[in-house]
Amino acid sequence: MTINYSIIFTAKITEAKFYNHFTMNMKSISRRKFLGASLALGGAAMVTQLPFTLQAVPAGKMYKLPLGFQVWTIREELLKDFPGTLKKMAGLGYETVEMCSPPGYGWTPLMKYSGREMLMVINDAGLTFESTHYGMAELRDHLDDRIAFAADSGQKQIILSSFGLPGNATMDDWKRAADELNEIGRKTKAAGIQTGFHNHHGEFEKMDGVLIYDELLRWLDPDLVKMQFQVAVVNIGFRAADYFNKYPGRFISAHLADWSFLQNRNVALGQGVVDWKEFFNAAGKGGLKNIFVEMDPATFEESARFYNQG
Repeated sequence: MTINYSIIFTAKITEAKFYNHFTMNMKSISRRKFLGASLALGGAAMVTQLPFTLQAVPAGKMYKLPLGFQVWTIREELLKDFPGTLKKMAGLGYETVEMCSPPGYGWTPLMKYSGREMLMVINDAGLTFESTHYGMAELRDHLDDRIAFAADSGQKQIILSSFGLPGNATMDDWKRAADELNEIGRKTKAAGIQTGFHNHHGEFEKMDGVLIYDELLRWLDPDLVKMQFQVAVVNIGFRAADYFNKYPGRFISAHLADWSFLQNRNVALGQGVVDWKEFFNAAGKGGLKNIFVEMDPATFEESARFYNQG
């Protein structure tokens, strides 16, 4: 796995300075005093790198999109009580949901729903239904059925969650998979549905000096396949905003996550190293239409509060 050490080093220093100097005193000082002290420590640049909850403009002000969530991390609760779990998430401040394909993921309790019926349950919970994750095998073998399901449920996106390539896959294997996804995208586009590709950390490995993710962006047709950026790769030094700015219009959505190097784990949005002001300032240029929080369920409430503040 390729790690961008320069970005990680800067993030670690910034986070360490913040916690070491201010965590114990935050309850007793005002925002103005806090920012003044921050400037004394490292100048205006440091302020822009602090956890965004402490900056003046809420993240949502930058590029307002309905806040969504991906169901993968709450799948056990979801399968036990589909309507109730959706209503709970709506109550936390979420407006839209991204599902995982019940047949593709083996989610038997949800297979009883037609596309239209699933849409009704989601809408009854106060949410909109924008997107679903699928595996490569089911798109390869059951594409017409999955297109019909998306159309029946009012969705305009089909997102490939992974190529499912083995660990010893070559760059040619990645390119062949990209070619196949281009053809899938051609068929979904004819039905009025956009195909997307979701990355994991594995796409940020290098082969022969070339980052796999960068090569995929070169190989995938920008019209037929849009990208869904996994913000969690910030923990290996890759920032979503850099890609949004470098590849305008190539992204349809993002999975939101934040990271603390001091705690070595995901934390709620605004409590880690992601510069959300930078992210949302670049989101429009990148082409984002949806955002979905995907982290430990314990982070969902505070993440929604952060995004919806102001």
